[in-house]
Parts: sequence; structure tokens; C-alpha cells
Amino acid sequence: MSIANADQRVLGYLGRGLSLELSAVQLYTTQARLVNTWGLAEVAGKLSAEASEELEHAERIISRMLALGVAPNASQLRPVTLGSDLRTLLEHDYAFEEELVKLYAEATNHCVRIGDQDNRLFFEGLLAEEQAHAVTLKDWLQQLQ
Repeated sequence: MSIANADQRVLGYLGRGLSLELSAVQLYTTQARLVNTWGLAEVAGKLSAEASEELEHAERIISRMLALGVAPNASQLRPVTLGSDLRTLLEHDYAFEEELVKLYAEATNHCVRIGDQDNRLFFEGLLAEEQAHAVTLKDWLQQLQ
């Protein structure tokens, strides 16, 4: 598929996804370093693993954009949201993951409407992974209660 044939909304979803995924890498990496200073090495390891997964998502989006004939361009990274305790950090993370879930659900639905099966499958894969992240965070939050 060339840029001339690429649906502009699909490209928009990819661009927003890239910005959010790179923001998530920054968020989880920063939080991992913060909780490590709190002496929570195991938690730091989990957050670092999340950062790696989000980086892998960003790499997949970049590859997809290149395959569609466009240069990747993350428009803006979100500011990192911190907190004074683990629960607050995880609440911010859960809200962030929910935003990614919403974006990828919208992108998937758009691709269904326009009959774009390749991009539908691409977004469905990201959606499933972000939904799993959200469930993991929700479970983690419940364990802290």
C-alpha cells in the first residue's frame, strides 16, 4: 500500500499510537527508577518490563507506518505523571493504559467500517495487548488494597 492509498484516519491513529507508546516508555522507565529509589527493586523490574513492551509496540507502529509509505513522527510526548506512593503511580498507569485501549478500539472499529482487514488485524493485536496490560494493572491495584 502506498501513501496515496493509505487512509488518513488510519495514519492518524498510527501517529497518535506512536506518541502514546513512546510516552508510555518514558512513563514506565521513569517510574521504575523512582520506585527503585524507594527500595522496591521487584516493582522496578516489573515497570521496566512494561517499558520494554511499550517500546516493542512503538517499534511495530514504526514498521507499520514505513510499510504504508509514511515517515514515523511522534507528535508529542506526554509529561510523566508521578506520585508519592505505588498506588498513585499504578492509578496513573491504569488511566494511561485505558487511553491506549480506547485509541486502539477506535482504530479497529474504523478499519472494520472501511474494510481495511490488514490494519484491523494490526490494531486488534495492539488492543489485546493493551487490554491485558490494563487487567494486570487493575489486579495489581486490587492486591494493594
